[in-house]
Amino acid sequence: MGNGEITQQIASIALSRQEIDELGLDSLDRRMLEMIIKGYSGGPVGLETLASAIGEESITLEDVCEPFLMQLGFIGRTPRGRCATKLAYEHLGIPFPTDGGERSGAIEGQLPL
Repeated sequence: MGNGEITQQIASIALSRQEIDELGLDSLDRRMLEMIIKGYSGGPVGLETLASAIGEESITLEDVCEPFLMQLGFIGRTPRGRCATKLAYEHLGIPFPTDGGERSGAIEGQLPL
């Protein structure tokens, strides 16, 4: 593609074909976040349960996805499991629940980067 020179346009096309968004999230990252949010009301959810629900190995989620999502401030770890943050909801375009503190575990505050 192109004349051998990597341009912004060519890089954008390549990332789009690999289903990588503007923040670097791939389809597995998004599946993990969507399962926490839609499947478990924002969390908390245990790693083994989450892995089983999306059909991935727990070690993959823990070693590959989780560090990046935590660095972005999209998930937090609690003693009871993983929880999605308000930033994750916003990035996926899902309304953040605001039902008077009954958010079922979702974390409203942003985590420090």
